[in-house]
Amino acid sequence: MSVELHTLSNGFRIVTERMPGLQSAAIGVWVLTGARNERPEQNGIAHFLEHMAFKGTERRSALDIAEAIEDVGGYINAYTSREATAYYARVLGPDVPLALDVIADILRASVLDPREIEVERGVILQEIGQALDTPDDVIFDWLQERAYPDQPLGRSILGPAERVRGFSREDLQDFVAEHYAPGNMVLSAAGDVDHSEIVRLAEQAFGDLAARPASKVLPARFEGGDLRVKKKLEQAHLALAFEAPAVTDPGIYAAQILGSALGGGMSSRLFQEIREKRGLCYTIFAQAGAYSDSGMMTIYAGTSGEQLGELTMLTLDEMKRAADGLTMAELERARAQMKAGLLMGLESPSSRAERMARMIQIWGRVPGLEEVVAKVDAVTLPDLRDMAGRMVAEARMAVALYGPVSKAPDWDALNARRAA
Repeated sequence: MSVELHTLSNGFRIVTERMPGLQSAAIGVWVLTGARNERPEQNGIAHFLEHMAFKGTERRSALDIAEAIEDVGGYINAYTSREATAYYARVLGPDVPLALDVIADILRASVLDPREIEVERGVILQEIGQALDTPDDVIFDWLQERAYPDQPLGRSILGPAERVRGFSREDLQDFVAEHYAPGNMVLSAAGDVDHSEIVRLAEQAFGDLAARPASKVLPARFEGGDLRVKKKLEQAHLALAFEAPAVTDPGIYAAQILGSALGGGMSSRLFQEIREKRGLCYTIFAQAGAYSDSGMMTIYAGTSGEQLGELTMLTLDEMKRAADGLTMAELERARAQMKAGLLMGLESPSSRAERMARMIQIWGRVPGLEEVVAKVDAVTLPDLRDMAGRMVAEARMAVALYGPVSKAPDWDALNARRAA
């Protein structure tokens, strides 16, 4: 890798990687503030602000913003997660200065027109309604809430409709003033880019921002619990979460390999046992996700209300069997899937830019791919079995159920099955 890092005098960081042979580039600013930085009365405001960034600046209308990038064949977008808000574009190499100018403009000079706020409020309320009507979307918000109850990390990114209806222009301005500090921002670019040129442009665009302390977040506490929402649906939706290592914990690599072995593909244990052998579901998967100070192993499946109890208990049984029966072949397969996913994903400049921004947020540097691959390769079969055993027997658990769930095992029965 040819990763280069520079920090402006105000704390604003720039990280780039030139990818020889490419004629395009991905460039964006990652603001290291997301839903978990919100106070309860602000829930949903980070996402609302992301929407408003594209609604006009002092120099450009909403249409001007879109046309500036699309006239050169590029695209521009944004997203809000629990730990960051990203504003990014993909363009050809010669158009990188234009893309950076547009991104700086929407970050620094958004007018937050009250009329546009009302229009976008309606759009976001429609987005919330759509999510609530999508069972395999909303169930993950409920699972997050059960895993981290009464905490910023447990609240939804979109926020509740009643909060969104009340946000004012002043609320949005206050959130920017509190969290959009230069030390809380990372400009990341990959592809056909020139590091010194991007540093020069970033100095012009962001160098005059006043340095101030970065925003803090409350430490996460995975507590777990049980949430069941009965509704007349065709399928019952099950989501389980188990407390897992944080992204900075050395155990994260074993957890991610375990997630792949349990439910990362068609050869995985859950897929083979529950779908292929027993036909209890169409979709089932497992994955290990991680935040800066916490993590969760998530398992999802959809089935009929009549078969929900059997599927749930078999899922726990399969996790217990993994603690004793995971094989070297499964470890090697899951390890290969993890490394291939990482390396294939990084063939895209967009993925590289996003990864670099995330690594700067976590580590303050960008670990080389060789370093990451070595840590994946260092996971042993005893490591994997130990992680599986601790996950099913000791880790805190959260459960969310939605649909015809009256025949699901109760909380006590689930915990008894884990302990058996």
